[in-house]
Amino acid sequence: MERAVPFRYEGDTFWLLDQRKLPFEEVWVPCRTAAEAAAGIRDMVVRGAPAIGVTAAYGMVLAHLSGEDHAEADRVLRQSRPTAVNLFYALDRMKPHWGRLEATLSEARAVWDEVEQTEQAISRHGAAVLKGQVLTHCNTGPLATGGYGTALGAIVEAYRQGRVTHVWVDETRPYLQGARLTAYELHKAGVPATLITDNMAAYLMGKGQVDAVILGTDRMATNGDFANKIGTYGLAVLCHYHGIPFYPALPLSSVDPRLSSGKDIPIEERSALEVTTVRGVAIAPEGFPAAHPAFDVTPHHLITGIVTEHGVLYPPFDESLPQALARSAGRQASVADGR
Repeated sequence: MERAVPFRYEGDTFWLLDQRKLPFEEVWVPCRTAAEAAAGIRDMVVRGAPAIGVTAAYGMVLAHLSGEDHAEADRVLRQSRPTAVNLFYALDRMKPHWGRLEATLSEARAVWDEVEQTEQAISRHGAAVLKGQVLTHCNTGPLATGGYGTALGAIVEAYRQGRVTHVWVDETRPYLQGARLTAYELHKAGVPATLITDNMAAYLMGKGQVDAVILGTDRMATNGDFANKIGTYGLAVLCHYHGIPFYPALPLSSVDPRLSSGKDIPIEERSALEVTTVRGVAIAPEGFPAAHPAFDVTPHHLITGIVTEHGVLYPPFDESLPQALARSAGRQASVADGR
């Protein structure tokens, strides 16, 4: 099964696959400064919480190579997207290594390696709870992560094992990540899938054609409330009504230990033009107002289980999540001591 790659690092350049142009063109954008990496994140050349984190880590490498002020580079990168916690997690990891090129490079590579290892584990654990026909929203494959994918990695692994037979792919208005990116990745992987508009999910669930929903997470509070691409909350409500298992998949680094609930997760408001136009073509009267919250927050009581690199967590999440975070921190400390 072929895997897409969202970026590569060569010499003094971090190359981003321009995901705005997929699936019609494969264009690579060079980043040679932290400011250019931040622009790539902000303008959605690269997107998806883990992939944003890796890009930010290499943005600090570029800051060193280009002679940018490290504090200013860190500030610009932190302002590029406000919702995905992986961005801040990666930058916090890079901070102790400012001014030392080899250490900065090593830590950035470690961030990327850990993404791949973590997502292999997420894919295995997620595959074990999936069967039949699965619906997913937005994009959670390698393009969004730089590794194997989270929710989409679990779907592909479950298909490989013969557990999943078919995938319903939400188009994910208004940015169409499902139509442009998830469909592209599933096609590359050879997984049978059908594209649907976002408002078709209830119809399919009512017909008994959805056995589970699995999707990604940009930031999760310690009680299990989580922010993900707009439309996720609606799917959770539909699953609750129809009795369909609903799973967010995420690395534990996407859990924000500072947040006890989702009410304090900042929600990015993007340009109305992304709603009123599609690839530059107007679909609404010129100047007509439009809202564009990029994410919504799903309350934890609508979740069946949370798929992580350390297994699937079940309610009560305000107990199982902090316990998983503590175990993860203990493992990381053991690895650090053994270096």
